[in-house]
Amino acid sequence: MLNKISLTAALLLIPAMTSADEVQVNPDRPDKYVVEKGDTLWGIAGRFLAEPWRWPEIWKGNPQIADPNLIYPGDVVSLTYEGGSPVLSVSGGAGDRNVKLSPEVRTEPRDDAIPTIPIEAIREFLSRPLVLNEGEIDAWPYIVSSYDRHLVSGTGNRIYVRGLKGNDGAERRYTLYRKGPAYRSRSGGRILGYEALYVGDAVVEKFGDPATLTITHAEREVLEGDRLVPQSREEASSDFIPRSPAKSVEGSIISVIDGLSEIGQYQVVVLDVGANSGVEVGNVLGVYQSGKVVTDDVAVGHSRSELGLNEWLSLNRSHGDKLALPEEYAGVIMVFRTFPEISYALVMEITNALKLSDSVRNL
Repeated sequence: MLNKISLTAALLLIPAMTSADEVQVNPDRPDKYVVEKGDTLWGIAGRFLAEPWRWPEIWKGNPQIADPNLIYPGDVVSLTYEGGSPVLSVSGGAGDRNVKLSPEVRTEPRDDAIPTIPIEAIREFLSRPLVLNEGEIDAWPYIVSSYDRHLVSGTGNRIYVRGLKGNDGAERRYTLYRKGPAYRSRSGGRILGYEALYVGDAVVEKFGDPATLTITHAEREVLEGDRLVPQSREEASSDFIPRSPAKSVEGSIISVIDGLSEIGQYQVVVLDVGANSGVEVGNVLGVYQSGKVVTDDVAVGHSRSELGLNEWLSLNRSHGDKLALPEEYAGVIMVFRTFPEISYALVMEITNALKLSDSVRNL
């Protein structure tokens, strides 16, 4: 199920993830927290830890609770110490968790398990292609016309499609796409792929050449030439256990979904590094912003306060010592889907509005 947390998988990863740095607790942490509906494990961990993505390193499952791989509203999360190191554990609350009486006892998991991250923020990105290779979309079936020959169609309109081969037992639900702008690497501008613009959904009314379909949902205007693929019945991995990359990662934010110039919490960003660079689902990366370039007044020999503005500007243009300030930490992102040379990540925490071309790398 999409919203389950595989704590068992997280615990298995702990030996590989644990670093020499001690996990730092939040100075304002509570001793206990009662899980509420709408919580995420990342958010709960943030109440206890300075770096909430490191919760798998100190999580301790409770063997007395049936199915310790999931936590639910009403459960109690506690922070204690063992051997001087912090430990997070969960215990059943309100008496609604089953006690495991013997190895033979099995219980069915509930459907209200707390997700690791806000799933609704990325749900639509888990089942769509999102990234296209050069020429890939050209082989897909395409809209040749609408019923009334309008150039633009929308929800409820009938369209005609060429390239669909099927019969009564074939797939009848399709997703409409349009080839979008190229994703380019920040360094060198190399094309890494193309954005697959989601247009809408349609259902086959009758197969043939052309086939007849009805648009069931339109996210944007449907045009002649838009392409179709069968609707995916599978979603990408949702086992979002946060962890550091296994190797060094250096990349940049090259796009933001919806084209916003400033990027806030829980927005989806596109990175110019992917599976070919060792990036995996669940990898946590820091975001860093380049420092501004300033003029060293002392090196020039005169400060602005000592000279008139025009004289100061002229002197600095000709003799100024230009200095790039250090880059600044700006936030944390977590990768939730990868492609060969591109990754999609969710902004989890920010200290300043993120921007295109901000750098990403291991924390």
